[in-house]
Amino acid sequence: MKLNELTSGGNAKAYRKGRGAGSGNGKTSGRGHKGQKARSGGGVRPGFEGGQMPLYRRLPKRGFNNKRFAPAYIIVNIEDLEKFEGTEVTAKALAEQGIITLPKVNDGIKILGNGDLTKKLDVKATKFSASAKEKIEKAGGTATEV
Repeated sequence: MKLNELTSGGNAKAYRKGRGAGSGNGKTSGRGHKGQKARSGGGVRPGFEGGQMPLYRRLPKRGFNNKRFAPAYIIVNIEDLEKFEGTEVTAKALAEQGIITLPKVNDGIKILGNGDLTKKLDVKATKFSASAKEKIEKAGGTATEV
């Protein structure tokens, strides 16, 4: 077998359930005999542990989770701006350069200070970390919150 002879695995023939004993999936159609999983609509919900106290209830809940209402910023690091051609950095310009892809739902761009910047850039973003702002200004550029 060679790498170019591998297939994606989409060639398996579909099972035809309940089509006679010769099919290997006749009579009970792969459901076995009786029991909850043999019934129509039978089975248990995900996470059900047979009546035992489930894991998600056994573990302690701590803290505050604001995922539902937390702002969804697109994260860009200073090192990503180093690849940038031009002087003005906006969300549209970053998307055109292929540095980010703009999702339908976002609360803007946040620039983080990971890496170094040598170019003088005028960066326009929703938020900046303190270290990112410092590095942009140290390189002679400006960090403007939009």
